[in-house]
Amino acid sequence: MEGTIVNYRRNSTGQTNNHLVVKVAEIDSKDKASKLVGKKVIFNTGKKDIVGKINAIHGNSGALRAVFTQAMPGQSIGQKVKIE
Repeated sequence: MEGTIVNYRRNSTGQTNNHLVVKVAEIDSKDKASKLVGKKVIFNTGKKDIVGKINAIHGNSGALRAVFTQAMPGQSIGQKVKIE
């Protein structure tokens, strides 16, 4: 399954660079999104894979929060990730 990185996880004073919000095209509700919690997320940089894990849902429209092992580059926003 594929998802798209939407943005970093943010608050009013900053952002967390290894927490990202991921949106999957087929998922449009909290119930469907909750089935993906705990799955593995892989972002391919071309040289190596950055691995993460979906740890929660984000909002009511089925977005997911993923935590990666290292900070993600700014170019990753809008790119595809693989969910296993």
